[in-house]
Amino acid sequence: DLQAASPVPVLGVVAPGARAAAGATRSGSVGVIGTAGTIASGAYRNALLSERPDLAVVEQACPLFVPLVEEGWFAHPAARAIAEVYLQPILAASVDAMVLGCTHYPLLKPLLADLLGPGVALIDSAEETARDLAGLLQRSGLSAPPDAVATHRWGATDDVERFARLGALFTGRPVAPVELVDLEAAAS
Repeated sequence: DLQAASPVPVLGVVAPGARAAAGATRSGSVGVIGTAGTIASGAYRNALLSERPDLAVVEQACPLFVPLVEEGWFAHPAARAIAEVYLQPILAASVDAMVLGCTHYPLLKPLLADLLGPGVALIDSAEETARDLAGLLQRSGLSAPPDAVATHRWGATDDVERFARLGALFTGRPVAPVELVDLEAAAS
């Protein structure tokens, strides 16, 4: 167990996302989209059913979403066509809450919302985890003062230009400078 081996709290993204989806659904039908590995793990299904055993959970692997996001093709016709295929089982189940079970997927929120309609709550697991972290920091007296100025340091183990480009997509602002991190040197 990771938490048992760590002197500091370890937060995951699955439980917060599942908790939010279980709380958001009115119909009891929840969708989960994620990478093939995430869906195969059953982590979200198990967490959702732990929250509410009465839920009907429909999962769909969406492996092509990651490269679409990394290309910046959020509104590209190809993204829409692929999403229409991937979302068929979700739409057929008449879900009213859907977990975005991959860090890349929130960038597709406008497209997903358009295809699913206004009656489906899109749950961003990362946002829910950030809320949990904010609460933990506040309860622990570790929150930064409201007027604190954050500093950021960016590091990548591979193509720093690609990292900067993708980082800007995710954060909505320039990500620079990016330092190249040599893992072998860092380990010694």
